[in-house]
Amino acid sequence: MQFPIEWQSACETHTGVRRDINEDSLFISPEIGLWVVADGMGGHDAGDFASQAIVNALSQLPGQDTLSELLDRVDDRLIEVNDLLRDHARSHCGGNTVGSTVVTMLAKGNVGVVLWAGDSRLYRLRAGMLEQITRDHNPIVDLLEEGLISEHTALSKDTNIITRAVGGQDDLVLDIAVFDVLAEDTFLLCSDGLYRELSHQEMSDFLEIESLADSVKGMLELSLERGARDNVSIVVSRPDRLQ
Repeated sequence: MQFPIEWQSACETHTGVRRDINEDSLFISPEIGLWVVADGMGGHDAGDFASQAIVNALSQLPGQDTLSELLDRVDDRLIEVNDLLRDHARSHCGGNTVGSTVVTMLAKGNVGVVLWAGDSRLYRLRAGMLEQITRDHNPIVDLLEEGLISEHTALSKDTNIITRAVGGQDDLVLDIAVFDVLAEDTFLLCSDGLYRELSHQEMSDFLEIESLADSVKGMLELSLERGARDNVSIVVSRPDRLQ
């Protein structure tokens, strides 16, 4: 049985300390149950164009859909953006990749869904425990899941290379996960510019703060203090069950 839920949300995006351009984009619409973080691929042409194209497409979705209808619309829009970016790369960028990661959370009632490509992440804080719901699309995780390296070796390595992105290949492949939503949960969507600067425990501590705006502000300030090597995007959302 589903219960009506309203959402509190807060978000920030920042260029960071070392980059000249913010290639991240984000969008939140708690009213329809949609939250998005997109990270334009660094080192490629027009990463900011790619991430903004994702946000532009998803921000135009109607708000009356059921969860399954919203999921289908998000999937369709991301495929359309993938085709747009592939065409843009061929016609304006000499065939160089124009791409972006994406992590998109959808929620209706007590059910949530996440679609993603790349290494932008969705976390859920529940009863003091921070869980990463998404799985990074990078060579290290791929090798680990194929049993070609040990977990110890995977944990000792880091990579900025991603194996999936919107605009990265002709055919977009999105991963999807379904999860339950409890009134005491707090969700965090972020680009890698955040979790490369803060530990899981630090993110968990900030997510315990009652004010979501203060939570986002605290995480952003700490990442900037530590040098913010990449753009930083943070979306935090928390459900409240209506009585």
